[in-house]
Amino acid sequence: MFGKKNNGITEDAIRKALSTVQEPELHNDLIALNMIRDITISGDQVGFTIMLTTPACPLRGQMEAESVAAVKSMVPGVSTVNVRFDAQVRADNRIADKLNIPIKNIVAVASGKGGVGKSTVSTNLAVSLALDGAKVGVLDADIYGPNIPMMFGLSGKPRVEGNKMVPFSNFGVEVISMGFLVPEGKALVWRGPMLHKAIQQLFTDVAWSELDYLIVDLPPGTGDAQLSLAQSVPLTGSIIVTGPQAVAVSDALRGAEAFQQLQAPILGVIENMSGEIFGTGGGESAAKTLGVEFLGRVELDPAVRIGGDGGQPIVISAPESAAAHAFRQLARLVAARISVMTMVSDPELRIL
Repeated sequence: MFGKKNNGITEDAIRKALSTVQEPELHNDLIALNMIRDITISGDQVGFTIMLTTPACPLRGQMEAESVAAVKSMVPGVSTVNVRFDAQVRADNRIADKLNIPIKNIVAVASGKGGVGKSTVSTNLAVSLALDGAKVGVLDADIYGPNIPMMFGLSGKPRVEGNKMVPFSNFGVEVISMGFLVPEGKALVWRGPMLHKAIQQLFTDVAWSELDYLIVDLPPGTGDAQLSLAQSVPLTGSIIVTGPQAVAVSDALRGAEAFQQLQAPILGVIENMSGEIFGTGGGESAAKTLGVEFLGRVELDPAVRIGGDGGQPIVISAPESAAAHAFRQLARLVAARISVMTMVSDPELRIL
């Protein structure tokens, strides 16, 4: 109960101390954001839950340390502070307003050209978010070259319940792709209305669970698929994947410009396959030109390709590798950017 007192320690005093602790991404204090729950006092020991905006929060350690320090320094008599965490992902309300799907946030992963590992990035970001406890799906919108089934180690046709397809699932991620619906090796030559309808049906004719994040793997370039996606669903944000080479950056800039014209927010740029062979710095250059955040880079590692070919993403097959650590951190940064974006779109909304 609010105002509860034990050994001279009060809930009011704990809340006052925690009001000095800032949520680093949202730039407001934990009390103002209603992020503190379930305060307990037992003798000289106190505990409470911090309700995060995403289970993939990259700064939970910082908030924990600052909360412990604030309570110990500002509340006399406290010897031990036990911090627990829970999470509730904010929803992009535009999605529910337009589509009858139980998805909170939709994130497109795009590139200006093929061969930069866009599907690899999509796969490892999705699995990383799931490993952190988020509810995640992947929609493979690369109608002409669907690689997501291979990277998740999935095959066959999805079963149908009622009038909706049931997505496959692996590594805690729900997956749907045109690759499940057409014979392997068959080429599709759709354009315009047919492509638009196919992408729309992959959203609306699938029995998605209640997802925190749906990652949409787009085909490379700036063609009909990008336009159809922007017309079909409100995008919470987009991620631009580039290689470090100048030619890859040039193509990435064109792809990003298309999203800007479609008024789809860009969460940032990821540089993939960085290192000695292709060099480094292309992602930072692209981000600077676009005026968006450079999220980070993933070093070129043959194990990433081997894992993708074998249906074992690097964050699963080699979780202690540098590439896996990079993908895990990138996923957390993306989740943090989404939290900030949904807060900015509704500044009066506190954590529920």
